[in-house]
Amino acid sequence: MASKKKKSIFDFDPFEDMEEMIKRIQEEFDEIERQMMEMAKKGGGEVKTYGPYVYGFSITIGPDGKPVIEEFGNIKRMGNKPLISEEREPVVDVIEKDDEIRVVAEMPGVDKNNIKVNVDGNTLIIQAQSENKKYYKEVELPAPVDENSAKANYKNGVLEVVLKKVKKSSGKEIKVE
Repeated sequence: MASKKKKSIFDFDPFEDMEEMIKRIQEEFDEIERQMMEMAKKGGGEVKTYGPYVYGFSITIGPDGKPVIEEFGNIKRMGNKPLISEEREPVVDVIEKDDEIRVVAEMPGVDKNNIKVNVDGNTLIIQAQSENKKYYKEVELPAPVDENSAKANYKNGVLEVVLKKVKKSSGKEIKVE
């Protein structure tokens, strides 16, 4: 009988361990779902299916070197309870360059004719609706923009909005009389 070799701390494989952890979590979710369905059926209750539920987050490093965490999806936190909305919040990246701001939003499954983009001051509002998907996001822009310069493009489920920054005046000397 072959004996198992004891693992050394140097034999640690984070990806293998992560895959095992994800597998265990999925098995636990499946078991909870199975138990809930059984309870609903035994209680004579009607089994309703809701969803899809979408929740995620992205982490980026801001210009000051600090992490910026942004949540997306259709589940929001309200105190200790989740609030589920029909509208999903798309994943959005805001890229600021010298003279422009580029906003990129992932919104698969909608037609470009069903997308509405509005600029209101320093806020970009993105809305879209298809037969079975709704998106809504208010994006705070990092600088004032020229609303008339806005251009939007939608391709392969990705919306890209480019806005020119308002040029700051270099100032003007006022002669005192």
